[in-house]
Amino acid sequence: MPPNPDMRASDADRDRVASTLREHCAQGRITMDELEERLEATYAARTLGQLEEVTHDLPEEDLHQLPVPAGQRTSYVPERKGQGGELYRAGMRGMWATWATVSGINFVVWLAIALTGNLVYPWWLWVAGPWGIMLLVGQIFGPKRP
Repeated sequence: MPPNPDMRASDADRDRVASTLREHCAQGRITMDELEERLEATYAARTLGQLEEVTHDLPEEDLHQLPVPAGQRTSYVPERKGQGGELYRAGMRGMWATWATVSGINFVVWLAIALTGNLVYPWWLWVAGPWGIMLLVGQIFGPKRP
């Protein structure tokens, strides 16, 4: 049963609300100006109802820290299908894109040096080759597509 809003507030009640307000400010729910206004109202409050008015638009507990109910799917973790999953495939696409970018830059640098008349050993293969082989092995032997 909720407390009677007409009941007189104690100093401990005011301190508890002030601490909660400071935490909400630290989490970015209220600005520093709002914090000052609400702290003044908190320490001027005489009843629990007046204290509740100060925090009526703020959650009582940090919603980010609450556990996700077992029946609810989370929106930030993709569903895994079979052995693999969309997360693994997205990671592989990112790794291949990074490999292609770095290999392309190394090749262009080697080509620019070669076009100036200084034909040099194709050193860029030592960067692109082993890295590409490892990515290919991961692609072939990684989780299978459903």
